[in-house]
Amino acid sequence: MNIYLASANVNKAEEINRLIVENDIKVVLQSAASVGGMPFVDEDKDTFVGNAKKKAEALLKILPEGSWVLADDSGVCVECLKGAPGVRSARFAGENSTDEANNKKLLATLADEPVKNRKAAFQCALVLLGPRQQEYIFEGECQGSIAFEMRGDFGFGYDSLFQPEGYWQTFAELGSEIKDKISHRSEALAKLLYWLKNNFRKMEGKSQTTF
Repeated sequence: MNIYLASANVNKAEEINRLIVENDIKVVLQSAASVGGMPFVDEDKDTFVGNAKKKAEALLKILPEGSWVLADDSGVCVECLKGAPGVRSARFAGENSTDEANNKKLLATLADEPVKNRKAAFQCALVLLGPRQQEYIFEGECQGSIAFEMRGDFGFGYDSLFQPEGYWQTFAELGSEIKDKISHRSEALAKLLYWLKNNFRKMEGKSQTTF
């Protein structure tokens, strides 16, 4: 089964591909670049599901007939910031901001907050759209906290600041072997992979299902 990924984020594509391979799923993940690139999407929804759906719909419009498309939207939600950066995680420091700029802004925003106020969660929404308007939603979450400084060289986004619950290291220090087992994206993707293994024919006719 071929699925096109509605993302221009190379790191995100590599992570999803790695998890698919590790789970021995007979899916070929095609990049948006293979059909001319990801169309511009104004990610103006207030939920990860809403933004992921917009990205999936935008790419589906330019895909060959009969295609399936997968979109991801994710970010870090800090409890004392009422869920921010949230859906604006990639643009927290401004439009087209870098990971480093976003991390520095988050550190500055939380500069005076003690450990007890630095609780956070990484959240991920995957939306799979089919050629007959089938829609499947898979969500994942990883609880943790925001560190007092950036640590580690692995990963991307806020990985160098996020300490998953039960670990003193950040995602950027833990590496892919552990991150792929406990992350928000791995949880959402595990639900997707289970669906692909067991429910594709049975679920194909339904218009929307959330897992």
